[in-house]
Amino acid sequence: MPAPTERSVVLTREGLDVLIDEISGDYDVVGPVRKGDAIGLDVVDNPLRLALGSTTEQDAGHYRRTDDPDGWLFGSGPTADSWRRFLFPPKTLLVRIRRTDGSFACDPRPESDRPMAFIGVRSCDLSAIGVTDRVFTEGDVADPDYSSRRRDVLIVAIGCRDSTASCFCASMGTGPNPERGFDLLLTEVAPGPDHRIVARAASTRGHDLMSRLNAPTASDADHSSVESATRAAAASQTRSVDPRHVMAAATAHDHPRWDDVAQRCLSCTSCTLVCPTCFCSTIEDSSTLDGSAAERWRRWDSCFADGHSLLGGQPVRNSTASRYRQWLLHKLVTWQDQFDVSGCVGCGRCITWCPPGIDITEEIAAVGGGS
Repeated sequence: MPAPTERSVVLTREGLDVLIDEISGDYDVVGPVRKGDAIGLDVVDNPLRLALGSTTEQDAGHYRRTDDPDGWLFGSGPTADSWRRFLFPPKTLLVRIRRTDGSFACDPRPESDRPMAFIGVRSCDLSAIGVTDRVFTEGDVADPDYSSRRRDVLIVAIGCRDSTASCFCASMGTGPNPERGFDLLLTEVAPGPDHRIVARAASTRGHDLMSRLNAPTASDADHSSVESATRAAAASQTRSVDPRHVMAAATAHDHPRWDDVAQRCLSCTSCTLVCPTCFCSTIEDSSTLDGSAAERWRRWDSCFADGHSLLGGQPVRNSTASRYRQWLLHKLVTWQDQFDVSGCVGCGRCITWCPPGIDITEEIAAVGGGS
């Protein structure tokens, strides 16, 4: 939380529109929009497209969107999809080669003329972006496509004032209040006609934006309201992951619970598609019939797919139980060994969007707790 001596400002509903207009002048804005009966992410060519004023019910295998009767703008909880889709797209052209005059030439990699601005990033998703940054940009070789997309992204984060039933970020140490990794943080402290949004800058770009808004300085009461909202969001979470269960599950490879969950799991890959940190991919090559051009594409893959672990003509993990165990233990345990951070940020999407309502917090407690 900002100290009372740190300058934050208060935006009205109209002030938020001014902020979005200022950002739109220099960035391609990505934010939450209505997609049918859900709230998803998309490029916003008009601020009016932003899905403000919605709320969602999210629980195991359950999602429902409604208008927020109290008038909160950012009360919809985690979006149906994550920001990963804009930094690590579902399908990416890696190279296109053309035959010209008896020789071969590679087409240049297409790049956008303008950087992206992410508006409405919650703390769990902000942590997820930090995780994928570590996966794709650190180490001996950085991924060039991810790096080019990630470069110069402006992030306007949202401080959560409540949680959905699927959320468990508090137990993962990833929320509900963003602490770093953003340019500007917005936290609603009053809804309705007298809307008040406390804005705090954490970068040079954020301070520059805030200075252009001509907004009044936030009061001590506003800062107290931000702290109260954060505490309420954390206290309302009913799901959690116990670190002791994670440690115990790391060696419980033969626990009968794996077979139990396999009876319910559809291997539909939904959990990995909505997860903000999953990064499994596969490569597809194609060519024209006359051999004049060839392309190489990278597309998302899933460790729940039968062929994902294919070696020597056979999958290494040939059962649903082994694939679920691989996913859960990689996410919560071996990710720490690889990247020194958990692969789970507690957003709860895998719980919400699992058709049979399998709950990762329940499964890790069952395996790691010995039940």
